[in-house]
Amino acid sequence: MMTMRRKAGLLALSVIAPFITTRAQTQLTLREALHVVKTNNPWLKPERLNTGIAQSDLVTAGLRPNPVLNNQTLQLVNDRYFEAGTKFSNPHNRQVWWQLTKEFQLGGQRRYKQEVAGQNVVVTQQNYMDLERNLLLDAGVKWLDVWYNKRTLELIDQARANIDTLVGIQQIRLKNQVISSSDLARTELLQEQYDLQFKNVDQTYRNEQQNLRFLLGGTDSITVYDGDSIFSMNLVPVLDSLVAVSYASRADVAVAKANIELSRSNVKLQRSLAVPVPELGVIWNPQNTVPYVGIFGTIDLPFFNRNQGEVKKSRIQLEQSEQRLSAVQLQVQTEVQIALRSYQVNKATVEKYSGILRKSAQVLESVKYAYTRGGTTIIDFLEAQRNWFDTEKLYCDALYNYRKSYLQLLCVTGLINQL
Repeated sequence: MMTMRRKAGLLALSVIAPFITTRAQTQLTLREALHVVKTNNPWLKPERLNTGIAQSDLVTAGLRPNPVLNNQTLQLVNDRYFEAGTKFSNPHNRQVWWQLTKEFQLGGQRRYKQEVAGQNVVVTQQNYMDLERNLLLDAGVKWLDVWYNKRTLELIDQARANIDTLVGIQQIRLKNQVISSSDLARTELLQEQYDLQFKNVDQTYRNEQQNLRFLLGGTDSITVYDGDSIFSMNLVPVLDSLVAVSYASRADVAVAKANIELSRSNVKLQRSLAVPVPELGVIWNPQNTVPYVGIFGTIDLPFFNRNQGEVKKSRIQLEQSEQRLSAVQLQVQTEVQIALRSYQVNKATVEKYSGILRKSAQVLESVKYAYTRGGTTIIDFLEAQRNWFDTEKLYCDALYNYRKSYLQLLCVTGLINQL
């Protein structure tokens, strides 16, 4: 009785488990996955805080120097010199010096510090956008890896279903002595090959799901939904137009331009720091109860130190930033050219496969029909089955390469950040 109850429980669990697993999974299109990366990626979260850090530097740059309060007290300690009729604590036996001063920044030093800090905020923001661009590409390719392995599993499963049906027919035909045992063995051998392929691809599929889940910063199981409009977007396949789009959209180009502005602001700041900073204030000096009032002022004499080293360094850094912009622009041209060529070749390859797939399916159906009626051999049927499977697999590879090259083109043009 207990055994029957246990079997019934296991049967109910086996029926319910697929529904539980399905509900726990998250179906994501590629566009949805990229949006999740922008908010939940574990690498982007800490990098997002860099903007706040840079903005804190902007607050610091706007602060003014604090006033300085100075006190000096001189006490007469030898009672022989005390004023007649006074004691140690009497103000007549003491001199007090109070001094209140403040530094005054000249030459626009505070303004240029704020300008440098503001440009640094821009650089930080653009660096974040460039990191996001590369991580979006990584996540997009990983989404494609999951999709590719899922589609391969479906293809192998379809091929296994065809062979499983044939194996059942072959077993009956062997029992009726219509075919030889070698014909059944050939069919079973192909069935075993598909089983092994299915196990290997299934493990790869699970691994890629885990990798994609990490990039998305999630804990739920993920399955991809191939109903996305990203790959139907129309890109102008003109090199000059795409390069112009890249210059306007790519964050690394914006970083290089922002670094030039930062270097220019730093040149102005270093020049202003060559101007001496005076410290001015007032003095209150009661001496033995006799009050004195005065003024205080001090300033560096710029005979030796006029910030020459930092000024020279800032000019070199400006030249370096300009050269880096040229290098980045050349890199953009190269990457766009390579990505565009790959995209065009892969797109043409996918378009040519529509006729090939139809022909391979027709050949398989005709050979299968002929074999079931004894019009051809098992070798011809298995060859047709392999050709169909290889054609479908090659088409899947071509579609994967096309989509990957499309993502690469979106990345090198900077359009991937705008999805």
